This record gives sequence, C-alpha cells and structure tokens, in this order.
Amino acid sequence: MDVGFDFTELHDQSLPPVVMPFCPIEKKLQGQKALVTGASSGIGKGIALGLAHAGADVVVNYVSEPEAAEEVVAEASRCGSKAYAHRCDVSHEDEVQEMFRRMVGEFGAIDILVNNAGLQKDAPFDKMTLDDWNTVIGVNLTGQFLCAREAIRAFRRRGVAPHVSCSAGKIICVSSVHDVIPWAGHVNYAASKGGVSLMMKSIAQEVAPYRIRVNAICPGAVRTPINVQAWNTPEAYAELMRLVPYKRIGEVDDIARASVWLASDDSDYITGASIYVDGGMTLYPGFDTGG
Repeated sequence: MDVGFDFTELHDQSLPPVVMPFCPIEKKLQGQKALVTGASSGIGKGIALGLAHAGADVVVNYVSEPEAAEEVVAEASRCGSKAYAHRCDVSHEDEVQEMFRRMVGEFGAIDILVNNAGLQKDAPFDKMTLDDWNTVIGVNLTGQFLCAREAIRAFRRRGVAPHVSCSAGKIICVSSVHDVIPWAGHVNYAASKGGVSLMMKSIAQEVAPYRIRVNAICPGAVRTPINVQAWNTPEAYAELMRLVPYKRIGEVDDIARASVWLASDDSDYITGASIYVDGGMTLYPGFDTGG
C-alpha cells in the first residue's frame, strides 16, 4: 500500500506534494457493503474511494452537488465495486431511514457505516445564533446518531455473517482533534465533536456483545477544499505547521487508510477507540521546548 511519498526534500519545501490515492493489492473488504455520509468531496470522498479500492461496494451519500457525487460513483466503479449516489440530509430522520431502506434493498445488507457528514457555521460565541448552533449539532451529532441507530438495527437483524466478516457490523465516526482541543470561535463545532466522542464510546459499550464494533477517526489538519486558506500559500502553510509536529499537512488518503483498517477484520479486537490521525497535533506542540 505504498503511495510513494517523497520525504527527501520535505523540509525544504513550503508545500509538500499531495499523497496520491492508494490502490491496495489486498481486497480486505471484498463482498462488504459500505455507506459513507458526506462522501461527495474531501475526507468523505477519500474514504469512499479507499473502501472501494479495498473491495467494498459503496453508497455515496451527499446533500448537494450531485455531479460531484456521481464522479465519486464513477471512480469507485472503476475499482470494480458497485456504487451509487444517494441524496440525504442526515439531520432528517425520515431521509436517513429511506437511505438505509434503499441500501438494504439494492445491496442486500450493510456491513460498514462511515459517519462522516459534517459542517461548520463559525462565529464568536456572543454572536453565534441559535440557528448556527442547531444546524451544526443537527448534522454533526444528531446526524451521526440517526445513521448509527439505523446501522445497528440492520446489524442486529442479520447478526454475524462469517463469510463476510468476523463482526456483525462496523461503524466509523469521523470526529476531529477538536473533540479534545478547545477551539475558540468554533464552539458549536467543538461541542458537536466532543459529543461524537462520548456517543461513540457509549454506543460501542452497549453493542459490543452483539459483535458490533464502533470507533472514531479524529483528523487533524487535512488538505481539503474547505480549509484551503490554511495551506494554499507558503505563509499560511508555515503558520499551520506550528501546530503539527510531524511537519506536513494530512491528506485525505491518510484518513482513507485508517478507515480501511478499522473496517477490516485486521482491527477486530478494537472497539470504542478514538484514533487521532493528526501528525501529532494533539501532542500540545506549544510545549515542545519544555513549556
């Protein structure tokens, strides 16, 4: 699964090269059915394509830009996987239930849920509106609840299918380093991700006896269109690297690799874990000289 990233001149470059999408030789997820929310761009797109490369059939959830979602479907299909796009606002219960009904109808089952859909509506706290708060909590936290609930219902109905996986189902909650790092000016976002963390652990504790695994991936600074201002100039990139001990920005492929591993039987004894894919951002880099 080597992507050929060239680190030899990394410290002489203000903007390191983009890690190219990987194409694993092993189809660790062959025969499995995955649903990735918010999969038309950014991290969600990378995860959907990573799962497809690993052999899974994929539902590409989106809420806007259907053309972008269809491009992900086309690329997943080129990996030899079945895929289709489905529009659904994950904060709406009826839409979530319909999305799962369609998936089970078309694919016959669900084995993997990646709860990735999320958004930001930033404001200083004293200027944050109730709509700013409710919109972010509704998608980032309630949306993960609604999708996880439907997935667990499906996992429990079917139980373990040994020819498919050791577990009855896997849920990966895409959270953030801001489930533990406070973020002034983004209180609603940080609160939603802190909620995802304890929701994930509580669900994992409850459903483990049914051989259902629930974990979280917590990205740090990742190169996506939503945060382009943080990395698209040498000055912005240098400022960002003050927060990243590993001294490179994350790529969506870094998150995709972790997702494939968590969805596979290679991680069968792992549940209730938050995995920080952040280049050390949660290592309190401000204290790297001893405080």
